[in-house]
Amino acid sequence: MTPVRLILLALINLPLLLAACTEPGAYPVSGEECGPDDPVLELDAADCPAGSAI
Repeated sequence: MTPVRLILLALINLPLLLAACTEPGAYPVSGEECGPDDPVLELDAADCPAGSAI
């Protein structure tokens, strides 16, 4: 692998790695703290239509 490809690979993966470094109880992208009244806590897998991740 050339040095240019290594640098590009690192730059592409850096945001993913930084997004994964959040405290428990916080959203990974925004970093906002999750609260007890968060509407996301009420979601269930059945609330998401099949194939919505495609």
